[in-house]
Formats: sequence, C-alpha cells, structure tokens
Amino acid sequence: MTTPLTTGRRRLLAVPAVLALALTAACSNSSSDGGGGGGGSAAAMTGDCAKYQAYSGHSGTKVSMYASILSPESDSLEKSWAEFSNCTGIKIVYEGSNDFESQLPVRVAGGNAPDLAIIPQPGLLAQMVKSGKVVKPPQQTVDNESKWSPVWKEYGSVNGTFYAAPMSANMKSLVWYSPKAFKAAGYEVPKTWADLVALSDKIARAGGETKPWCGGIGSGTATGWPATDWLEEIVLGSYGGEVYDQWISHKVKFSDEKITTAMKTVADWMQNPAWVNGGIGDVKTIATTTFQDAGAPILSNKCAMLQQASFYRAQWPKGTNIGPDGDVFAFQLPAVNPQVHSPVEGGGEFLTAFSDRPEVQAVQNYLSTSEWAGSRVKTSPGWVSANQGVDKSLYTDPIDKLSAESLTDPAATFRFDASDLMPAAVGAGAEWKALTAWFAEGQSIQKTAGDIDAAWPQ
Repeated sequence: MTTPLTTGRRRLLAVPAVLALALTAACSNSSSDGGGGGGGSAAAMTGDCAKYQAYSGHSGTKVSMYASILSPESDSLEKSWAEFSNCTGIKIVYEGSNDFESQLPVRVAGGNAPDLAIIPQPGLLAQMVKSGKVVKPPQQTVDNESKWSPVWKEYGSVNGTFYAAPMSANMKSLVWYSPKAFKAAGYEVPKTWADLVALSDKIARAGGETKPWCGGIGSGTATGWPATDWLEEIVLGSYGGEVYDQWISHKVKFSDEKITTAMKTVADWMQNPAWVNGGIGDVKTIATTTFQDAGAPILSNKCAMLQQASFYRAQWPKGTNIGPDGDVFAFQLPAVNPQVHSPVEGGGEFLTAFSDRPEVQAVQNYLSTSEWAGSRVKTSPGWVSANQGVDKSLYTDPIDKLSAESLTDPAATFRFDASDLMPAAVGAGAEWKALTAWFAEGQSIQKTAGDIDAAWPQ
C-alpha cells in the first residue's frame, strides 16, 4: 500500500509578479502549470500571494479532503498548502483515517463523499470510478500531467480515461537501521540477499538483547498492508518484472509455485522466531503491532533492521538524527536473485474528485503543479515526487535523496505496489486479511494463497 508506499510516501517556481498581476480570473488557464477552477474576476493579488492569482475568486469557500495520511505526516501535508489557502481564501478541511480504504466506499455509496480523496491504490480508484461518483479532472490538471512520465498517468486512469492526478511517489524497497549501532558492532550494510541473511544470522547468534528484525502490520482496517509489501519485494526481487506483472493480472495465481516459494522466503525472513520481533515479542506480535510503532526498538538497540518505505521517515521521534552516521538511516533491500537488477517497488497517491465545484477544481489544479510539489518537498522530509518539474536541489534530506535516486534510476527494475494495482477486493481486502491471519494465527501458506485466489473477481 500504501499508506503509507508509503511510500515511501516525497520546487517552488514563482510566477513572475507582472504576469501574476495580469491574471484576472480564477477560471484562467493561461499559466503553463496552474489554473483555477472557474469563477468570476477577482482583485489582483500582490506580494507572496501574486503567484496564486490564477486560483482566486473563491474566498470563503471550503473544500473537504479525505485520506489515509495521519499525523505527523498529515501535519506537513497541511503546511504544504497553507500559503495557497491563506492567499486564495479557500479552506481545505482535511481528515485522515486509518479506516480510509474501508470507509471511502461507504461514504461514497451513502451520498457523503468528500470533495477530494487521496487514494493510494489504483485498484480502489477503479472501484470508485465504477460507482459513477468520480468526477473527471479539469483541463488544467490534465495539462499539468506533462510533468510526469506517462506511466504515472496510466496509474491514475481507468480503462484509458484519466481521473486522478498523481501527488507523490514513495520508495518502498528500503531497510531502516542504526548506523551508530552497526558501527559499534562491526556490522556492514549488506549488498546482496546472501549478505543480508548472513548478517541476520550473525546478529541472532550473538545472543544479546538485539534481534535482527522488527515489524508491525497493524493499520486499523488496513491491517496487513506491510506484509503485502514484504511479499511484493520478494516476488519482484526473485523473478523480475514479467512474473510480477503476470501476478498482478492473476495470470500467475497466489497458489502458483513461484508465489508460494516467495511466501516461504518471507516466512524464513519475517516469521523466523530467532530473527523477530526485536523489542516487541514473538512472531505473532507483528500482527498486533502498528506499522508506525514497529521501528521504535531500533533506537534502543533491541532491533537491528526494519523493512519499511521512505515515508516511514516521518515516524521517527523529533530530534532523531537521520543520516549515514546518525541514529537511523536506510539502505536498499537487495534482490533475492542477483540476476534481477536493482528491484525497486514504489507506491504513490492520486488526488480524486467527487465534486466539480469551481473551488474544488482550483485545489485540484494547484495540487497537480510542480509549485505545490516543491512546497510539499520543503515541508515534508520523507516525501518524494516523481513530478519532473521539481527542482531536485530541494531534496536536502538524505532519505529523500536516496529515494529519488532509486526511483529515477533508468536501469532499475521498477514496479508499482502490486496490491495497490490488484482489484480492491483483493489487494485492499482479501490479501490484507489472509496475510494477517498468516502472521497472527500461523495459517499455512497454502490456505493463505488459496483464500486470496478465491477472492479474485470473476
């Protein structure tokens, strides 16, 4: 998923003042990367507000937004549009929920849809489009998609029709660790899967209070999504992109030997009682530990590593030194099969509208621009955008730099989060439930795979 990808999940070009003062209507789409959503003429904005002239004419209106992003990440999200909101007078009323994936369909079906929703799963987007309640984006939002690679527009489309502009990208193929603890123990960052296994064994055999791995898959009604990431990492890193794509389309089923073998690799890794759940408990505690809390034992040296996305950066306590020589940092999860070059799993979020009111379209247009992406980068360490109009020098956080390099590496084997691309009933439903039972109850791989396959829409 995503959730947080995350993420993993992540460039402020000022409109010249003369041009901004010349823009007179909120419906103006004359800027190359902006445009409001309709409305009457408005007084010219000045100073720092001049660059928002194209979105003016809607002062005193409210736009509701619903997403799965929670504090502290949601705090920086709201900061990213604060100046826009203050200058235009459009109040964005944000609500984050751990139950977003289950509650959004309920709200939409009940006639209580938000104006905008940030949807992290293309499969859920397709479900919402099928409801007939999703509104196509305004033309300026469509035009702003020129700043993204075409594949991202595909992720925001259903049956070839574009519905939802991408907002973020996150790097999911990361392992968090403590550089200070590694240095003190004489450990080196593993470069291969064999190195990772050997390091895990070495830590486990050391006999101290530190276990190699910690983890948590709790996330409200989205409980289970981190486990889908673990399986996806192994499938991609074992077989490459072709098998991964066939798995997403169910040409390769969960019960296929390739996928059950990948599940066995996950079990040897994250269900190994000698390796997990450092500082928390036994294997079963992974199912009851929230993903937000899972990495905390790294800071007390009770756990050595956590596999989580780039957006996990927001979960470390204030004051944590994040960097190559700091309290925590991250490295890219190695491929299980060394013949698969640099497997990178990513996630993203897509802004979806359920209203075409002018103020809603103004917000849509702004949030699809490179300018907003730049503002988000500045206010949100741990957040990366695949928007090509973003000034990469804005990435000052070392995790963001690492993520951006991996996500833009042309030689990497990149794929979007598989469960997010699967039908919502599977990727945001049956798979979460079955993988949770796999961890919580020790359910067999065969039953777990069979339960997920049985949920696939006919």
